[in-house]
Amino acid sequence: MLIKVDVLQRIRDGEVTLAFRRWRRPTVRAGGTLNTAIGILEITDLRRVSLNTVTAAEAKQAGFDTRRALLTELEKRPGDLYRIQLRYGGPDARRKLRQTSNVNSSEMDQIVERLRRFDRRSRCGDWTERTLLLIEARPCERAAELAQELQCDKEVLKRNVRKLKSLGLTSSEMVGYRLSPRGEVVVNHLRSLSASGGFPDIS
Repeated sequence: MLIKVDVLQRIRDGEVTLAFRRWRRPTVRAGGTLNTAIGILEITDLRRVSLNTVTAAEAKQAGFDTRRALLTELEKRPGDLYRIQLRYGGPDARRKLRQTSNVNSSEMDQIVERLRRFDRRSRCGDWTERTLLLIEARPCERAAELAQELQCDKEVLKRNVRKLKSLGLTSSEMVGYRLSPRGEVVVNHLRSLSASGGFPDIS
């Protein structure tokens, strides 16, 4: 569920408390959370509604000046209409994690094991180390170009990078990605394991 930055800021300030989306299948659930550019959003309610039940007051709660403006936006897309109630849940803990470059040996072992687990469960084969090294070599490059280099689908790449981000190893930029300080430490550690064939070279 994508939300524009200016709307995110209004959610954080409490000005916007609703969103409306047309989906074939919801991408969020009541009680769930979203990681966004301004922090965590909490989804407090999700329900399917009819277009004719949307009120002018709800349109304003969703950040639109008029009900007509909201309906015009919704009419552009197909699918069932959903009303999402949300609120700001606080800063994203991963931001602090990404800046943590002091990783002890026990924590490093856990990170490496998580990466190996990602690889074992992947239908694409080993991807974690190759992806980290490529992001290091080509920061802020478009996802489509990184995916082409890695010979995978762009959406698969994005899904994989989100897994790396969950460990605090990467950050998203306006275009593409880059290694976080924590990610740089982990990549250097993986390089130290290269003698055992654990880190293929990508040039």
